Amino acid sequence: MTDPGAAAETLRQVFTEQALEWTELDPGVFTVVLPGERKLQTPCRFDVGAHALAVHAFVARRPDENHERVYRWLLERNLKLYGVAFAVDHTGDIYLDGRLPLSAVTPAEIDRLLGAVLSYSDESFNTILELGFASSIRREWEWRRSRGESTRNLDAFRGWLEKRG
Repeated sequence: MTDPGAAAETLRQVFTEQALEWTELDPGVFTVVLPGERKLQTPCRFDVGAHALAVHAFVARRPDENHERVYRWLLERNLKLYGVAFAVDHTGDIYLDGRLPLSAVTPAEIDRLLGAVLSYSDESFNTILELGFASSIRREWEWRRSRGESTRNLDAFRGWLEKRG
């Protein structure tokens, strides 16, 4: 397939069949929300161009701390990824970004790409938070415990939070 119109139709078909929340902003420009477990939602944008399909998925905002360690971890992960790679924008926010030639836009390949984006975003999210937002998480943990409030949404970090006090 090399026709942008056919590629856009393939995206519409896959998003609808998978019951995803999606919108077509302009012809061939889509936003879709992928539901996750650790990262509850991964917003994505798909742009059908004249020769390629681009995907951009927001993963996390710029880390508060430990930037070099976070970005190094992402670059090491890139060695194992399919179809997309971690990237940062000019503010340091973290994305998954990829390109496919229009000839590769098939329902099966779009399904595989959606799965890759969702799994990489979801699987990486807590590690990104631990590495880049540990001080904020610790403050939130201590604030909630001092007031007897629920720490349930911080359960993923309980192990290292409790070790430190």
